[in-house]
Amino acid sequence: MLWFKRRRQLPETEKIVPKHIGIIMDGNGRWAKKRGLPRQAGHVTGAKVFRTIAKHCEKRGIAVATFYTFSTENWKRPPEEVDAIMNLLREYLKESLADFKKENIRTRFIGDRSVLAEDIQQLMAQAEEATKNKTGMILNIAINYGGRAELAIAARQIAEQVKAGTLSPEEVNEALLEQHLYTAGQPEVDLILRPSGEYRLSNFLIWQCAYAEYVFDDILWPDFSTKDLDKVLEIYAGRHRRFGGV
Repeated sequence: MLWFKRRRQLPETEKIVPKHIGIIMDGNGRWAKKRGLPRQAGHVTGAKVFRTIAKHCEKRGIAVATFYTFSTENWKRPPEEVDAIMNLLREYLKESLADFKKENIRTRFIGDRSVLAEDIQQLMAQAEEATKNKTGMILNIAINYGGRAELAIAARQIAEQVKAGTLSPEEVNEALLEQHLYTAGQPEVDLILRPSGEYRLSNFLIWQCAYAEYVFDDILWPDFSTKDLDKVLEIYAGRHRRFGGV
C-alpha cells in the first residue's frame, strides 16, 4: 500500500520520467525476521533486488539512479551484520563486472571509501574503470555515505582554497559547493523512494533533494519489484512540481 493520495494520472504520451532517482533500500532485516531467517539472508535477497531494479531504471530512461547501500551510521550495527554486508559488496563487485557488461550503465561509488578494506576499494575502482565509457544511466552506489559528511567535506575543500588564497569568500556560493559534492555534474534528485514503511530521509542526499518528490511505500525492499517501481514512476508523473513558483 502506498501511503499518499495519487494525483491525476497523465496520458501515456505526457508522462515524465525523473532524471535522477534516489532509492533508500530499506527493510532487509525485517523481511528476514518475518521469515525466521538471519538478517544476513535479507541482505542477500535485497542485493538481488537491487540489481534487478537498477537495470529496470536504465530501461525506463532514468539518467541517474542513486542507491543508498551503506550509510556512515550503519557501522553501529552488529559486527557480524556489517561483515555480511561487506562480503556481499565484494561478491557484487566481482559479479557486476560481468553481469553489467551487456548493460549500458556507468557505475560510480559515492561516499568515503578510505575506511573500507583495501580489496573492496580496488574492486570499486575496477568497476568504475570498466564502465567509464558507458553512455547510458549513471548508477551511483552510496557506500559509507552520509549527506552531512558530504557537505562537511565540500566545505573543508572550499575552506582550504580560501586559506590558500586561490578563492575569495565572496566567490563561495551554491554552485561552487555543488562542484565539491560526490554528485558534481549530475542533475539534482527529482524523486526519492523509500520502501519498508519508514518516513525518513536518513541523511541521504540532503543537498541534492531540496526539491525532490517523495514516495514512501510499505513494501519491504526484498519484495520490491519492477512493477512496484513502475507504479512509483506513474505517481511521480502525476505530480505538479512548482519549484517555489505557482
